[in-house]
Amino acid sequence: MLDLEAIEATLRDLQSHFGEINKLLKSRRDAIDDGLIANMMTGYELVDSLVTRQLDLFAMGNLKLFLEMNAVVLCGRDEQGRRQAASHLAATEQRFYEQEDGGIRDIVEWHILHRAKSPWERAAGVYVRMLSEPELFIEDNHRTGALVMSYILAREGRPPFVLTAADAKAYLDPSTLITETRKHSLVAVFRLPKIKRYFAKFLKKHADRKYLITTPTGGAVPRPTN
Repeated sequence: MLDLEAIEATLRDLQSHFGEINKLLKSRRDAIDDGLIANMMTGYELVDSLVTRQLDLFAMGNLKLFLEMNAVVLCGRDEQGRRQAASHLAATEQRFYEQEDGGIRDIVEWHILHRAKSPWERAAGVYVRMLSEPELFIEDNHRTGALVMSYILAREGRPPFVLTAADAKAYLDPSTLITETRKHSLVAVFRLPKIKRYFAKFLKKHADRKYLITTPTGGAVPRPTN
């Protein structure tokens, strides 16, 4: 299980330092406000629920959960907010299923081909596939990608990915580079494998077990059996 209090504390710390961090980034980002943190915490709650229930996010009947993660990041669970964003969410769903040279089919096929890889490599690879052009969603691929990575890692008993103030630049600048790279371009052939290796090492190096709830004996919560 995820330690949601520890995750929120880290995001609050990131929020307090983000003005300074933003000045150092190659591409400036929107400020982190309370609404964004609330939506991300709802997203981590969703990840925790999926892992606890042992749901396979990549199974054909569960792909709509990717859309729910993106909707949560954008709108939380607020019904009025979702009604106001209805046209955007509908357009996102169409893109999700029908995007040529991308879309969810690209993600699932990549994950199947690399299912024998370590969770760090799979999480990094899916993140790169989500962000590289054409991106999986119309908006908020970075934050949704962080949740998907967290799901892949937590399902294997590893800590979820939580962005810290100390690691923000090392995470956000390479993420921007991904979005500037088209999946099936010549540039991608040379750039994306290198970035995937970078992120796999990054995720493993910065994994912090304080984001996992431990058993009374001090051990980690058991991994799913499938």
